[in-house]
Amino acid sequence: MQRCRFDASLSAAGDLIARSGARIGEEMNYQEALAYMQECNTFGVVPGLENIKELLARLGNPQEKLSFIHIAGTNGKGSVMNFISTVLTEGGYKTGRYISPAIFEYRELFQINGKPISKAELGKTMEPVREAAEAMAAETGRHSTVFEVETALAFLWFCQKKCDIVVLETGMGGLLDATNVIPAPLLCVFASISMDHMAFLGDTLEEIAAQKAGIIKPGSRVVSCRQLPEAMGVIEEACKEKGCELFVSDMESAKNVKYGLEKQRFSYKGHKTLEITMAGIHQIDNCALAVEALDRLADLGFPVKEEKLRAGLLRAKWPGRFEIIGRKPLFIADGAHNEDGAVKLAQSIRFYFTNRRIIYIMGILKDKEADKIIRNTCRYAEAVITVAAPGNPRAIPAYELAGEVRRYHENVTAADSLEEAVEMARLLAGKEDVILAFGSLSFQGDIIRIAENGAVRRDTHGR
Repeated sequence: MQRCRFDASLSAAGDLIARSGARIGEEMNYQEALAYMQECNTFGVVPGLENIKELLARLGNPQEKLSFIHIAGTNGKGSVMNFISTVLTEGGYKTGRYISPAIFEYRELFQINGKPISKAELGKTMEPVREAAEAMAAETGRHSTVFEVETALAFLWFCQKKCDIVVLETGMGGLLDATNVIPAPLLCVFASISMDHMAFLGDTLEEIAAQKAGIIKPGSRVVSCRQLPEAMGVIEEACKEKGCELFVSDMESAKNVKYGLEKQRFSYKGHKTLEITMAGIHQIDNCALAVEALDRLADLGFPVKEEKLRAGLLRAKWPGRFEIIGRKPLFIADGAHNEDGAVKLAQSIRFYFTNRRIIYIMGILKDKEADKIIRNTCRYAEAVITVAAPGNPRAIPAYELAGEVRRYHENVTAADSLEEAVEMARLLAGKEDVILAFGSLSFQGDIIRIAENGAVRRDTHGR
């Protein structure tokens, strides 16, 4: 299943020019590339791999020349990817990573060794992808979706740059996700699987897990966190069917765990006193899964020295995931956007902020289970300020969301802008209080900019 998303960075480009403006055979610039992506965005969500297979075949199948780690899951897969890719980079491997969503700028989707693709390279690499996509559309009548084009661009760029390994995150699913066009990856890694995207993936945890487990291929090793029984059973059965060995990160093996907002520590199997700076009590689980995956990867010819592993874990950062973006009052941005994410966020709130006043800035998308997010979090708030992610047609309007919150919390106010929400929160919060912005990743980049700089910097990329 393709990712269903709208990126504001593409919206502004669509206003620039209706079509890319670049002629066949001419190198595209960055703005032309963004405009072309906006055009592709109009083709929506198309299940299946037929399009991406043909598009990549027209580009010489660059994915067949790469080694992959393929990560699926509902929550935590971005953090797991970040831990793994940062350690591999620290270990000396040229590491590509393909992520979603971007927090600050569109180019973040495509990274090598943690650095986004340059504007010039994005335009240059987009040109052959556009040519192939438009030739395919002319010959078959099938148009490439934005995610198919992004996926093709990522693989082509990683191949051109001769990456040693690529850490790849699925979109909302797995089986029919465009990233699943790759050959058998070295590792299939599963972060926590829970209920989300039910309209696309199914109404039960077993159905959703089956979609995620669709990335498992013969010849791969499989690494998973300890899932809920319904999801675990699906993964185990898929491994049996495909003849794949399954490894499970067991939190019972995590010893001497010390949680903290600034630094967290734990030991895992043979790795003593590992340290991470990513906050949230669930990050210990994510890091243990990453370490388990790295141990299995070492068996496959990608070893990382212990000191490099430790340095990579410590250096790993992931914006908008229980990230501290201000102090006095403490200001935290988090991307909890579904029921499981809200449950994990509530666990961290109870652990870190007992007896502290908390002011929420909350924004939720229409296709999420808003009621469950609200029910799991509202009890801990002194006040709730609702917002709508700017430029995102999927965002619940702030005043409508305020009405939903009011069913569970009487002290709620709708803000007309993110800037107003931050100002209101800071007026309400004392120096020892907490401001927590969450509900969707789609506005976290803007929230972080406002908290740090006082205003959103709007440029030609729409951010």
